[in-house]
Amino acid sequence: MLVESLYNRSMTVTLDLPAEVQARLEAEATRRGITVDQLVAELADQLPAEDPLEAFIGCGDSGRSEPFEIHQARVELAAKKFAEGA
Repeated sequence: MLVESLYNRSMTVTLDLPAEVQARLEAEATRRGITVDQLVAELADQLPAEDPLEAFIGCGDSGRSEPFEIHQARVELAAKKFAEGA
């Protein structure tokens, strides 16, 4: 069973959850006949795996939201370097 394989490499995590979320987790675990730990492990297993390409693309995120014009940026950088005497 997948949950058992997750527990072979288990770790302890403490979560501060609102009471209503905790109650929902407990109710769902009871409904399924499993522990809250097993339920959380199952839910976590359903999360998408990180896409290596997306992680690579994200590492270059500059935080700029406007379109970036590379040619204009090069012109501005060259002018700046020229003005600085570089």
